[in-house]
Amino acid sequence: MPIEIERKFLVKNLNFIRDSSNKKSIEQGYLSKDPNRTVRVRIEDEKAFITIKGKSFNNGTSRIEVENKISLKDARELMSLCLSSPIKKIRYLISINNFIFEVDVFQNNNNKGLIIAEIELDSENSKFPKPDWLGEEVTGQIKFYNSQL
Repeated sequence: MPIEIERKFLVKNLNFIRDSSNKKSIEQGYLSKDPNRTVRVRIEDEKAFITIKGKSFNNGTSRIEVENKISLKDARELMSLCLSSPIKKIRYLISINNFIFEVDVFQNNNNKGLIIAEIELDSENSKFPKPDWLGEEVTGQIKFYNSQL
């Protein structure tokens, strides 16, 4: 099974925008928010995916993740089955020294204005750059999981 190794941070300011190479609109909803697994439907611009994530382990840094591309039509239909309103966000991609930060600026619900940066790593002990806009680490804090927002 594929393992996702990821760390999350709050973002202190908008300086990440100057460093971004790309951005995309994302809408995602959850078909399951079970504490042991989540099932997510995501539309990124004109692409769609279904993702199953297992319960986090190792202080929230790692978990099983399986993601598959699905048709845009299927994704739109599955959105109508989601447990709550979909999350809408703009994702900025920032490459620094061969590491990719994904910075999400949330657009709706009670999360408007929330900005979270994520970085996927090869190992839990990987060293990575920490740009000036990176704030407090929130890895493993359930209240910052997208499924809880």
